[in-house]
This record gives sequence, C-alpha cells and structure tokens, in this order.
Amino acid sequence: MATKTEAIKSKFSEAEEFARKIWLAGLGAYGKSVEEATGRYEKLSAEASKMFDELVKKGESLEDGAKSKLKETTSDVESRVSEVRKKLGLDVDHSDQKIEELSAKVDALTDAVAKLAAEK
Repeated sequence: MATKTEAIKSKFSEAEEFARKIWLAGLGAYGKSVEEATGRYEKLSAEASKMFDELVKKGESLEDGAKSKLKETTSDVESRVSEVRKKLGLDVDHSDQKIEELSAKVDALTDAVAKLAAEK
C-alpha cells in the first residue's frame, strides 16, 4: 500500500509541477506581451515625436514663404489702391495740393477784384 500511496503522491506532485509550469507559462506570456506593447509604444512615441518635429520644420519653412508672399501681395494691393485713388482724385496728398492751388487762385482773384474795385 505504501507503493500505491507513493505512486499517488508522485502523480499528484507531477500534476502540481505541470500546473505550476502552466501558471509560469501564462505569466511569461503576459510579461512578453507587456514588453512587446511597451516596445511598440516607445517606438510609436519616438516616431510620433520625430514626425511632429518634421512637421514643425516644414511649417516653419512654409511660414517664411507665406510671410514673404503676404508682404508682396500687400505691397501690390497698396500700390493698386494708391493708383485708383489718384485716378479718382482721392489721393490725400494730391487733394491737399489742389486745395492750396485753388486757395492761391482765389487769393489772386480777390486781389484782382479789389484792385478793379479801387480803380472805379
């Protein structure tokens, strides 16, 4: 009977060892999946950071071009507006000059009328 008991204990011990190995295999699979997930996350994070930096550099180069184009366009628009104002007689400097000329002519006419009135 001792041999049957020893045989049962041996089988039970083998079953325990097998169950332990299954448990360890599960833990190993979990650990491996965590390592892989961490590695993938770090790789994606590094790639995302690199992509972000590349996009920032591209944006900076486009910004410089856009600023240059905006200045050029603004200058062109200002020139065109100035030309249209001149053609329409709305140029402020031009209007001031015309007013001064007209004022001088009015003053000259006033003097001429005063001289004519004095002669009569």
